[in-house]
Amino acid sequence: MERYYKKASVSPSDNTSPYDNIDDLPWDPAKRKSIKDYHANQVDEVRRKYLLRGPCQPLGHNFEKKLISGKMRRFNPAWFELYGNWLEYSVSEEKAYCLCCYLFRDDGYSGFVKDRFSSWNKPDRLSFHVGDFNSSHNNAVKKCDDLMNQGQSIVHALYKKTTAMKNEYRIRLNASIDVSRYLLRQGLAFREIQKDIVNAFAEEVVKSVIEEIDNGVFDESADVSDKEQMGVVFRFVDKNGAVKERFVGVVHVKETSSLSLKHAIDELFAKYGLSLKKVRGQGYDGASNMKGEFNGLRSLIFRENNSAYYVHCFAHQLQLVVVAVAKKIFDIADFFDMVSTLLNVVGASCKRMWPGTTRWGSHYKTLLRLVGLFSTIIKVLEYIEVEGADDSKRRQAYGLLKYVQTFDCVFYMHLMLLILGICENLSMALQNKDQDILNAMSLVESTKRELQRVRDDGWDSLMLTVSSFCKKHDTEMLNMDEGFIDSRKPRKKTNITNMHHYKVNCFNAALDLQLQEFNDRFTEVNTELLTCMASLNPVGAFRGFDKSKLVKLAKFYPDDFSFMECISLEQQLGIFIDNVRHDQRFKDLKILGDLALMMVETQKHIAHPLVYRLLKLVLTLPVATASVERCFSAMKLVKTALRNRMGDHFLSDYLICFIEKELLDDVTNEEVLIRFQAVSERRMHL
Repeated sequence: MERYYKKASVSPSDNTSPYDNIDDLPWDPAKRKSIKDYHANQVDEVRRKYLLRGPCQPLGHNFEKKLISGKMRRFNPAWFELYGNWLEYSVSEEKAYCLCCYLFRDDGYSGFVKDRFSSWNKPDRLSFHVGDFNSSHNNAVKKCDDLMNQGQSIVHALYKKTTAMKNEYRIRLNASIDVSRYLLRQGLAFREIQKDIVNAFAEEVVKSVIEEIDNGVFDESADVSDKEQMGVVFRFVDKNGAVKERFVGVVHVKETSSLSLKHAIDELFAKYGLSLKKVRGQGYDGASNMKGEFNGLRSLIFRENNSAYYVHCFAHQLQLVVVAVAKKIFDIADFFDMVSTLLNVVGASCKRMWPGTTRWGSHYKTLLRLVGLFSTIIKVLEYIEVEGADDSKRRQAYGLLKYVQTFDCVFYMHLMLLILGICENLSMALQNKDQDILNAMSLVESTKRELQRVRDDGWDSLMLTVSSFCKKHDTEMLNMDEGFIDSRKPRKKTNITNMHHYKVNCFNAALDLQLQEFNDRFTEVNTELLTCMASLNPVGAFRGFDKSKLVKLAKFYPDDFSFMECISLEQQLGIFIDNVRHDQRFKDLKILGDLALMMVETQKHIAHPLVYRLLKLVLTLPVATASVERCFSAMKLVKTALRNRMGDHFLSDYLICFIEKELLDDVTNEEVLIRFQAVSERRMHL
C-alpha cells in the first residue's frame, strides 16, 4: 500500500526546511560559513561542489601589498603552482586559506581556515602547514580524494556492477547527454529536467571561456531584466588576436541597489577565479529606472579599479534611450502609451487595407508613418468604432479617436518626431559595424549642438508645424495665452498659461533631459578615450595615426603601462607605423579587429609588444557590442510563459549553452559524463 501514499518529506526549497540552498555557495573563502553548520545530509554534497570548483585562485588579481618587517610584501601567485590543489586566496580579506582543511579538519584547527594566513614574508609556513605524510592536512587531502572516488564507497562496494551493466548505463547516459545537447541548442523545453547534465555542459562552456581569456584583460557588460536578473558578458582579445564576446551567466540579485549589483559581480568573478583588477572597461544597459543604480555600480568598480572605464555601448539603439528619457515627462509617456494602443488596434486593419505601408519599424519611422497616414488612421478608427469585432475594440477606437484629434497628440507627436529626427543619423552611425570612431564622436558633438540650438531657438518653428498640421486635419489649436487646464484635474487652477506648460514644462524639459543624457553617456573622459582610440584605425594606410594621442591613451592605464613603458611605447610607435605602412598585408585593413588578427598572423605582435598591448586594451572597450541585448532576447525565447517556473541557476546554465552554441558543440560527451558523475553520488560509477 505504500505506493499509494506519499511520505512526508522536507524539501530544501521549503521555507521551513533545515537545509541550505547550496546552489549559492560563496566562492570567496572568507565569506563561507563553517562546514559544520550545514545539515548533516548536505555536508558531502557541499564538499563535492567545492572540490569540483577547485580552490579560489584569482590569478589575475593585483595582490595587496602590506608593510611587514620594514618591507612591502604581498602574496606570491607562484604559490598557486606549488600548492595548487588546496591553496586559496580571498580577494575580500587579502588572505590565504586551505580548501581541504576547511572541508575535512574537525580537530579544532584554525590556521588557514579561521585565522587565515597573511605572513607573506614566511613562505615556509605553507610547507609547514602541509607537514609530513600523516599530517592532519594530508589526511584532509586524502579524505577529499576518497570522497570524489565514488568507486571505493561502501555503496558501490556492497552492490558490485558487472561490466555489461556499466556499458548499458553508459549508453543510456550518453543518450541523455545527446538529447540534452539537442534541446539546449534549440532552446527547447525538457520533459525531465536533467539539471546536472545541463550544469555540466554550462561549466565546461565557461571553462572554455576562461581559457580563451588566458589571464588577459577584459571588459564586462551587464544588463538587468525586470526580474532582478543581471546578465554578464565578457569581451576580450584571444591569443589569435580575435575579439570575443562571451556570455557567462545570469546572476540573480535580491535587490537592484548598486551595492547588491556589485556583490553579485564580485561573486561571479570569484566563481571563475577572475579578478576585478583585470577589468579594463564597463558597459551597462537596462531599464531607465536602473540608470542611478548602474551609475553607482560603475563608480564602485572604478573606485576599486581606476582602469575600468565606462564607455557607452554604441550598438544599443539610441532611439530607445531617447524615448525612455522623454517618458520621464508624464504627458509624453502617456502619448507613447496611446500610440502603442493605436498600433494594436489599427495595425491588423491597416495591413489588410494597405499592405506594405504599415511596417512600423523604429520609433522614428513609426511617428513618420503616423504623420503620413494620419487621415487614413482616423478613417480606420471611425470604421472600427462602428464595425469593430467586439465592444472592447469599439470602445478602444472611440477613445483613440478622441485622443488623436486633440492638440496634445499633435504637439507631442511633432515634438518627439523633431527630437528623434535630430538623433536619427547618430543612431544609425553608432550601430554601423564598420563605424569610424572619429566621425561617430563628431556626430555626437553635432547632435548635442543641434539639440541645444533647437532648445534655444526651435519653439517658433515647431509651433508653425503643429499649427499647420492642426489646420489641415481640423484639430482645434490652443490659444497659448490662455490658462492651462490639466486634463487630470480639470477643476483645479494651474496658475500657468498654455505657453508656459507646453514650452517650459514639455518642450524645454524634454530637450534638457536629452542633453543631460548625452552628457552622461558621452563624458569628457570617455570621449577623449574614443578619440585617442581612433588613432590606431588602419583605414586609409593609418591616415588617422597620431603618436601623441596613443601615448596619452596608454597613460589612462597606469596598471598596464609604467612610466618607463610609456617612453618606450613612443619610440616603438614610430617603428611600428613605418613597418606596417610598408607591408602590403596591412594595406586593405578596415577595422581595429582586423589589425589585431593581422599582427598575430604576421608575428608583429611579438616585434611590437607594447603597441599590441595597447591595441588589446582598445579592443576590450565595449564600443560596438549588442551581445547583452542578444542575451536577453535569448532569455525571452528560453523562458516563455509556459516555462516561467525555471529556477535562476538552471536558467543561467541553460542560457550559457543556448547562447554559446559554438563552444557547446566543442564539449565532448565524455567531459560531461565525468562532471556529471562527480557532482553527486550516483547509483552506477563508471
